[in-house]
Amino acid sequence: MNENHRRCGSEEWRDIVRSAILPWALEDVSLGDEVLEVGPGYGATTDVLSESVANLTAVEIDQELAEMLEERYAGRSSVHIVHGDATALEFADSQFSGAACFTMLHHVPSRALQDQVFSQVARVLRPGAVFVLGDSLASPELEAHHEGDTYNPLAPEDLPGRLGGAGFTDIVVKTNEFGWVARAHKA
Repeated sequence: MNENHRRCGSEEWRDIVRSAILPWALEDVSLGDEVLEVGPGYGATTDVLSESVANLTAVEIDQELAEMLEERYAGRSSVHIVHGDATALEFADSQFSGAACFTMLHHVPSRALQDQVFSQVARVLRPGAVFVLGDSLASPELEAHHEGDTYNPLAPEDLPGRLGGAGFTDIVVKTNEFGWVARAHKA
């Protein structure tokens, strides 16, 4: 990620995650007791999610960010940070009761790799478990923010077909002026 993303670790962003993004995305949703977070980045969502779930495992591909998060959560047995690639998750089938992924999918460089993330999350979720994901809507401003970085936004109208192809059902997609959230259950 480029230097513009340092803001994603700020208290201001954490407050937006806590007060707006997660309440909208997780309304009436229970992720269960063993939750997977894909792509925590600077950890704002991890901080908020870890307050409300029994066990949270966060998989981060960037080694420096994973090490920073490992240090932050060193004393908390309920949060596990894994340096890994979400396109090839090293977890057992049906290990998790729920999964979350926020504001990171646009960093996955291709549609095929994004779909691989969806398939891997489906594989490690228990049958019936929910996957909640969200990201920003594509815009010229966000594209400029990602100068020198990967910017591959997802179209919310494509999500039902893409998530269905990965093994999810009961797919609901919501949008507002800033972004989208989707909820899907493992078949």
